[in-house]
Amino acid sequence: MHLGALTQRSARQAGTVVSPSEVIEATRELRTHVAPADRLITRPFMVVTLSALAFFMYIGTLLPLIPLYIEGPLGGGEFSVGLNVAVFAAAAIAVRPFIGHFANRYGRRVVMVCGALIAASGGLGISQIDAVLPLLGFRMLTGVGEAAMFVGAATLIADLSPRDRRAEGASYFSVAVFTGLGLGPVLGEVLLNDTEFERTFIVGAGFAVLAAVIACFVPSFVVSFDSETGRTTGLVDSSGRSGFARFIHPAAVLPGVVLALGVGGLTTFFLFVPDYSRELGMGSSGGLFLLYAMMSLVIRIFGATLPERLGPRRMVTVALLAFAVGLVAVASIDAVWVLWFAAALVGIGAAFNYPSLNALTVNRVNDSDRALAISSFTMFFEIGSAFSGLSIGLLGEFVGKQSAFYGGVAMVLAGLFVLRRYVVPAGSPDAGPAAQGTRQVTRSYCASYAVSDRLSATTTAPVRASDATPDVHTFISDKKDAS
Repeated sequence: MHLGALTQRSARQAGTVVSPSEVIEATRELRTHVAPADRLITRPFMVVTLSALAFFMYIGTLLPLIPLYIEGPLGGGEFSVGLNVAVFAAAAIAVRPFIGHFANRYGRRVVMVCGALIAASGGLGISQIDAVLPLLGFRMLTGVGEAAMFVGAATLIADLSPRDRRAEGASYFSVAVFTGLGLGPVLGEVLLNDTEFERTFIVGAGFAVLAAVIACFVPSFVVSFDSETGRTTGLVDSSGRSGFARFIHPAAVLPGVVLALGVGGLTTFFLFVPDYSRELGMGSSGGLFLLYAMMSLVIRIFGATLPERLGPRRMVTVALLAFAVGLVAVASIDAVWVLWFAAALVGIGAAFNYPSLNALTVNRVNDSDRALAISSFTMFFEIGSAFSGLSIGLLGEFVGKQSAFYGGVAMVLAGLFVLRRYVVPAGSPDAGPAAQGTRQVTRSYCASYAVSDRLSATTTAPVRASDATPDVHTFISDKKDAS
C-alpha cells in the first residue's frame, strides 16, 4: 500500500491512524527518503556531498587545462578561451529550464547519475581531438552534464536540510564543490607535466564516472517535515504557473542576476590567471587555485552559520566587495604577491556569495517549486559565465589580460547595486538575520517518524493521516502508478 492509498483510507475512516511502519514501507518502495526535521548532517546528505566532491574534482581539473590546451596545442587565442566558457554555459542554460521538471518526475538520483556520465563523455571526447571547433562541441556536452549534476545535488541538499538551516546546508555542500574546484587544478597541473593533455583529460573524466557511481546511492525523492507545523512537505510537481514562469521561476530571477554578476568576477579570475601567472614568472597557477579553495573551505566549514546569523544582505555584500578588491589589485599591480592576495579574497567572496543567495531563493518559494527554483537560480551561474566569458575575453583581446580584470570589477559592482536596491533592500523582511526560533519547535510529531536516514522503524507512536499534506501523498501515489 502506498502513501496516497493510506491517506485516502484514513479520509474515509475518521479517527483512524496510520502506523509509522506503513509509512516507512511505502517510502522505501518508492525510493523516497524521510528527512528528519531537526538534523542536517545525515547519511544521504553526506553521500550527495561526496558525489559532488568527486564530480567537481573533474570540473576543477579542466579549469586551467582547457585554456592552456586552447592556447597551446590547438593554437587559439584569448577569444577562443572566452568562447569555450560561453558555449559551456550556453548549453547548460539551454537545458536547465527542463531539469527541474525532469527531477520532479524521475527523481534526483537519475538526474545526478545521468549528468555525471554525460559530463564524463565530454571530457573523454576532448582528449581525442586536435582543433578548437570539436572541442567546443564537447564542452557543450560537458555543460549539459554539469547542469544536471549540480541541480540534482543542490536540490537534494535543500530537500534534506531543515528550513531554518538551508544556508548552512548549502555552505557545507559547497565545501565539496569548491574543494573539488580547488584541488582539481592542482591535480591537473601534476598530471599535465606540461604536455600530457590526453592523460589528464582521461583521469579527470574518471572522477566524473566515480561521481555517477556514488550518486547511485542517493535518494530519488525526499519527504521532509516542516518543523513549525509537523506537516510533510516536498515532492509536489506544481503546475499552477503558465508561460515563461513554467520554466524559469520568478523568485529566482533577481537573486540569480546578483549571482551571475558575481560569477562574472569569479570567471574573470579563472579565465586569465592561468596564463597571466606564467607571464609573471610563476611555474603554474595550481597554488593560486588551491589557496582560493582553502579559503572557501575554511570559511564554509567554520562560518557555515554566518549567513543565517547575519542575513543575505550583509553576507553577499561582503562577498561582492571581496571579489572587487581582489580584481582591482590584480589589474593595478603586476606582481606575483598580488595574485596570492587576490586568490585569498576571491576565496572569501566565493564562500559567502552562493549559499546566502541560494537559501534566500529557496525560502521564498513553496516546497513544491523547490527543484524548479534551484534549477532556475543556478542557471545564472552559466549566464554569468557566458556573458563574462565573451565580453571579458573580447576585452582581453584589445586591452590585454591585466586591464581586462577591470571588466570583472564592473560586473561585481553592478551586482552589489542590484542586491542592495532590489533583492534585499534595507528593511526587507529577509534582509537581516534569520529567525532562530523554529529550531526550538517541539519535535514530538516528528519523533513519531523516527526513521532517520536509514528509514528504519524505531518507534511505535501512531501518526494521524489527517496531519499529512494530501498533495504530497497524491504526488507519491502518481509516481507509484507511473512506475
